[in-house]
Amino acid sequence: MTSQNLHAFLKGNLNELREQGLYNDIDVVESSNGPIIKLDGKSLINLSSNNYLGLATDERLKEAAIQAIQEWGVGAGAVRTINGTLSVHTQLEESIAEFKGTEAAIAYQSGFNCNMAAISSVMDKHDAILSDELNHASIIDGCRLSKAKIIRVNHSDMGDLRQKAQAAKESGQYNKIMVITDGVFSMDGDIAKLPEIVDIAEEFDLITYVDDAHGSGVLGNGAGTVKHLGLQDKVDFQIGTLSKAIGVVGGYVAGKKELIDWLKVRSRPFLFSTAVTPADAVAATKAIELLMESKELNERLWENGDYLKRRLKDLGFDIGHSETPITPCVIGEEKKTQLFSKRLYEEGVYAKSIVFPTVPKGTGRVRNMPTAAHTKEMLDQAIAVYEKVGKEIGII
Repeated sequence: MTSQNLHAFLKGNLNELREQGLYNDIDVVESSNGPIIKLDGKSLINLSSNNYLGLATDERLKEAAIQAIQEWGVGAGAVRTINGTLSVHTQLEESIAEFKGTEAAIAYQSGFNCNMAAISSVMDKHDAILSDELNHASIIDGCRLSKAKIIRVNHSDMGDLRQKAQAAKESGQYNKIMVITDGVFSMDGDIAKLPEIVDIAEEFDLITYVDDAHGSGVLGNGAGTVKHLGLQDKVDFQIGTLSKAIGVVGGYVAGKKELIDWLKVRSRPFLFSTAVTPADAVAATKAIELLMESKELNERLWENGDYLKRRLKDLGFDIGHSETPITPCVIGEEKKTQLFSKRLYEEGVYAKSIVFPTVPKGTGRVRNMPTAAHTKEMLDQAIAVYEKVGKEIGII
């Protein structure tokens, strides 16, 4: 017999989420995750993917992965520290380091794992972390795991960061102090003020940590926010994912060789979890090579992003202050946001509603992500649907 306490807990809380418009129904996609997807037998223009450059369905990556399976098999077979480090993993890490402009890199099974691994490997209960209030959930969890004192910093508020950095330094309570920020904030599309952050870090001897999951492949001709701003020699940790613009799966930390050496002997996801599959490693390496060879996909991404953003803004939608192709349409109230997303779906556009706890209450939105794989015709069709539904619901 199952626990009655558990049953009551789950039933009550699930019902409450549904009543508040905060319950997330998970859609099952019946096709590859390209610019057009199929759900329930229906074709939809896909504006909710993080497949920024269309590489998840790129024929060159598929061919590389197929060849890797034939040569290396479907799994690495062990953790990295026993005999799960194949030459394809070291090739991937060398490519990442070259791509990011650092001495070395280490690959993990996911971007989430990177933040769980890297923060807790360096920071402990005798330290403090200055963390932007809009940082990704994996950063928040990584900070908690470290047991360091977490000092919340107002979003991109350099005055607040400087004041709190100075107070933490002058208190004498902490052995080390780290400042952590997303490079690009995924729900709003704004870019961290990294030059100012680095200046403050140098003044107070802070460790600098940038999670560039949504900047890699997007900014700096694809190399990311840090390299875009020429700060690769001044940022201690560059964190990234292989599952968004790179189109595969996994994550990485890039930085000085001594940092990477430390993570290889102290970060628990590296030590106690089987390595990414050979096919993933080879496909990710291929994607990075393509980005280093050509700017074509990156330029097409920005062209499509600028086009969609301009057209939605002209219609009267609140698209916030995005500085990247990420294009939020902020609706506000949660149930209205979910209704808007539902009507878009019914009219042939897949743009998933994003509500609390992913974003603060009262700031519900649909997060649009045009990719390099979208055509202008697809975007025009989506824009026409946005206009129809927006007027119908009274948003514009």
